[in-house]
Amino acid sequence: MSGKYIVRQPIKDAAGNIIGNEILYHGANLAFNSDSSTSSEEFAAANTIYNFLTQSSQKTFKGTLNFMTFTTMLLMKKTPRLFDKNDLVIQIDDSVIIHPLSMHLVQQYVREGYRVAVNDFQFAPRYLSLLDDIHYIKVNGKGAGDITVRNAIEIAHSMNIKCIVTGIDSAELHQRMVNLGADALEGSYVAESLKTASHNSSYLQSNFFQLMVAVTKDEPNVEEIEQMIGADAGLSYGLLKMVNSAYFALRHRATTIRQAVMTLGLGQLKQWIYLLSASNAENETDDTSEEFLKRSFMRANFCSELMNHAKNMPISKSEAYLMGMFSTLNYLIDAPMEEILAEVPVADEIKAALLNREGRCGMLYELVLSYESANWERITELAEALEIPDNILTSVYFICTENVNTLWEQLTNPYQDAVDDAAPEGAEAAAVAPEAAPAE
Repeated sequence: MSGKYIVRQPIKDAAGNIIGNEILYHGANLAFNSDSSTSSEEFAAANTIYNFLTQSSQKTFKGTLNFMTFTTMLLMKKTPRLFDKNDLVIQIDDSVIIHPLSMHLVQQYVREGYRVAVNDFQFAPRYLSLLDDIHYIKVNGKGAGDITVRNAIEIAHSMNIKCIVTGIDSAELHQRMVNLGADALEGSYVAESLKTASHNSSYLQSNFFQLMVAVTKDEPNVEEIEQMIGADAGLSYGLLKMVNSAYFALRHRATTIRQAVMTLGLGQLKQWIYLLSASNAENETDDTSEEFLKRSFMRANFCSELMNHAKNMPISKSEAYLMGMFSTLNYLIDAPMEEILAEVPVADEIKAALLNREGRCGMLYELVLSYESANWERITELAEALEIPDNILTSVYFICTENVNTLWEQLTNPYQDAVDDAAPEGAEAAAVAPEAAPAE
């Protein structure tokens, strides 16, 4: 079985900040950027990608810098124009560079304001005429060797071109390429690595204010409150840890966000939100924390949706959601994952999955990680083992991406918008409650 997958893989600068995502395609033994042996194969691939992007690009790719490799056929079908020029980098390789018509089209896109990157850049005569139209060059750090990479970086910088080093699959290679002066890096290590947070816990600051407004309404919407907390890994963890503490002495431990909210009650939930807000008021969530939070939210949604298709799973959809949400907690909270998981009553299967990728839960978790890092072979193996039809993975992935993007926009809107919609008494209470809330 050979699946068809489209996935975004992050490209990060030397400090670990995401500068964009490469859109990778794999399917029917034909990679997105492959040099097809026949025009019919290329046309089939181009048609599949074109149809998919026509349906997905506006919602999924808007507002981010997307690096996408285009074949001659995709260029001829004017596929780049599906994207805003501010959101797209047109990547090209040898199959385009040696094609006169393709180069004419690329130059036209440059005149329209699109940016261009060259895959696997080489010091060859056919590349020289392109240098004035290139914004990025990409070299393989693992395959090219340090001397070649250093020369490419120096020449790129002399012409105000940025150099992205690909194939980064280890911390050692990452550090070497950073030392050589790479502007950005890409590969399995980059995709999986997250910068460690230096503080005890991170919360999405604007989410607090929306939660304050929500819990101070005359008739609070429990489902709305549950959704807000469930979109934030730190809040989810903090709530479950507190509600299962000795203070509440529960006969049965709360294992889902809804159970925790219902156990706590709206009165004590308000106090908890106020106290967290007061403790974090001076520290807005930075870009690093936001990356963790958004990554955990995406994993939670992906794990949960895949449960609709996976067979013989020992956990529920809500538990799968928590598994994805808690997967970045060791970065958000300055403690080992073993200690963190000991604080909350998650199922043993989830602990085994997050710590050692064991069991069917571990396979589901690894499938999500493999999809993030575009590990095509492993994706297919795990989908088969879990009896998930491989032809639905990409659609589920992008549905989750769109849902996360939509909810993320709502959660990160300025809180004043939410305050304006609330009753004056509720807004006033939210503003003063952090000081008035009891310390218990």
